[in-house]
Amino acid sequence: MKHAEEIERIIDTVGKTLDGQLSPADRSRLHQALIKSLDETPKGGYKPQYKQVTILLSDLRGFTSIAERYPPDTIINILNFYFSRMCEIIFSFGGSIDKFMGDSIMALFGLTEQRDDDLERAIACAVEMQRTMLEINSENSRHGYPRLFMGIGINSGEVVAGHLGSELHHEYTVIGDEVNLASRIEAYSLRGQILLSEHARKLADAYIETSPPNRVLVKGKQVPVSLYELLSTRRPRLLEVPRVESRRSPRIEVDFPIAFHPLQNKIVSDQSFSGRAVDLSYNGLQADLPVELEILSDIRITLYTSMMSEQSSHIYAKILDCEKNEDSWLSRMEFTGIDETGQAAIKNYIDQAIGRH
Repeated sequence: MKHAEEIERIIDTVGKTLDGQLSPADRSRLHQALIKSLDETPKGGYKPQYKQVTILLSDLRGFTSIAERYPPDTIINILNFYFSRMCEIIFSFGGSIDKFMGDSIMALFGLTEQRDDDLERAIACAVEMQRTMLEINSENSRHGYPRLFMGIGINSGEVVAGHLGSELHHEYTVIGDEVNLASRIEAYSLRGQILLSEHARKLADAYIETSPPNRVLVKGKQVPVSLYELLSTRRPRLLEVPRVESRRSPRIEVDFPIAFHPLQNKIVSDQSFSGRAVDLSYNGLQADLPVELEILSDIRITLYTSMMSEQSSHIYAKILDCEKNEDSWLSRMEFTGIDETGQAAIKNYIDQAIGRH
């Protein structure tokens, strides 16, 4: 059978990754999913054509900071285990993997065969992916690896599907404005979040629960777009998005200097600014900054305080809001990348401050 050796190799790899905990039934389901993913040819062959698909894009929040602190073999082990679990989930919901991009995954629903429930399955798949992060982090903890947090963006719409590349390398993939929008949506997601486009939310409105819309101006759009955080779905059964508990914590007033560098396309800028932190939580802070920062943009912070070691003082964060405050900008941000030593130091600092009152 076509791809038989490749399929068995993938299944064996998944089994080894899961320490042999792949039952015969699980092995059979994964085998069928891989056959479908590898062997199916899109209707109409490979001629470029317009298709209605649902695009799911996931990305690990703050993985850049993790990659800076661990050796290459550890990073590969962490990613391979993560990718193995995510691929298994995507295949089980009838999705196909379009590509891996660093620590990102692009999955498509409806590429090889359009179904009425493509969006429904993509949404349920995203929830299951976030739920599985609890298992992944439990396993990572067992090996002394850092916790991982994922953001997901989902969009549905018309794309152009076809072969791109040359004789040396080519791939069957999708392009178009809806793909670009899915990428922008994913970039705005915080750790543990699933964000839906306006169109996807309307199509799924009968069976999902979302937060109120967040209006943001994304690259390539002349007017702001509405993003909706998915809270739960009722199809194929009730599935709730697990809340990342570290996103809720007590806050204390502080006063210490910080420095920060903006990020452009995940690259730390050489341009540096200074400011002062005015309140602090387990997983974020508010600061007076000399410049206005774009909502949901990313920065790398250095905290100048005795609670942080030199190695753990660099923290990645996403700007949640930015308000004018006389000659400065009061900016609230959530940490997206911080090592365990730094996280423990901040928690201990806050707990001690609260205990003194």
